[in-house]
Amino acid sequence: MGNVFCVFCGCVGQSGVGVVERWGRFEKLAEPGFHFFNPLSGECLAGILSTRINSLDVRVETKTKDNVFVQLLCSIQYRVIKENADDAFYELQNPKEQIQAYVFDVVRAHVPRMTLDALFEQKGDVARAVLEELEKVMGAYGYNIEHILLVDIIPDPSVRKAMNEINAAQRLQLASVYKGEAEKILLVKKAEADAEAKYLGGVGVARQRQAITDGLRENILNFSHKVGGTSAKEVMDLIMITQYFDTIKDLGNSSKNTTVFIPHGPGHVRDIGEQIRNGMMEGASAQINAAE
Repeated sequence: MGNVFCVFCGCVGQSGVGVVERWGRFEKLAEPGFHFFNPLSGECLAGILSTRINSLDVRVETKTKDNVFVQLLCSIQYRVIKENADDAFYELQNPKEQIQAYVFDVVRAHVPRMTLDALFEQKGDVARAVLEELEKVMGAYGYNIEHILLVDIIPDPSVRKAMNEINAAQRLQLASVYKGEAEKILLVKKAEADAEAKYLGGVGVARQRQAITDGLRENILNFSHKVGGTSAKEVMDLIMITQYFDTIKDLGNSSKNTTVFIPHGPGHVRDIGEQIRNGMMEGASAQINAAE
């Protein structure tokens, strides 16, 4: 790592700090650079500590308040305090185990007081609690805790499956509500369109019948004025016969292969005219009764 030393001299790298001893006792800290040591006076370079940031991943298994076993993955970033490097060198033999032990203690003290949902929502509070505890303890040993990240929360697989099923059921329920609302709107719009179509169809039929009535009235009046001695009944019979023959002509000219049997003869024509005339009279009588 760029740190070279022997009995008489040593070189400390830029990202390190050396610990100098005299006759086995701490003497001073060696700054980065090249240093000479006097072995005759018992001076030597006991060791070099890195001042770079180190990362330690700690996996903790614990139980929540609602009795769900979870695994928490914590990432701790720490470094040696340059001014207190002698404490870090002499006080702790294995700082990683020390940090890991305190992480276990703090996490297992906080998480059992929280439900699983609260743990996901307040994982930052757990990280802050671990940070405060480690800063207070590890600071006395010459270490500074830079950051603590609660990287992942891993519930038991069966619990995760149940949570996913609950979420899926809630989404399906919401989707059913939206689907029902959409179908309701579609049915309402369809009913409104059908009612509007029937209304417009009725208006069209009424106008058609009104136009037919006005046309017949006009034809009867014109014929009566131009041909003297004719009654309205005779003119109506003539119009009916004319329409009857026009209908037969239209059926004959139709391109569709459909056979229609129509009783034909003067007597039948008279009967058709009487039926139409009776129908118009009954319709007029019904309108008069409804008005009364």
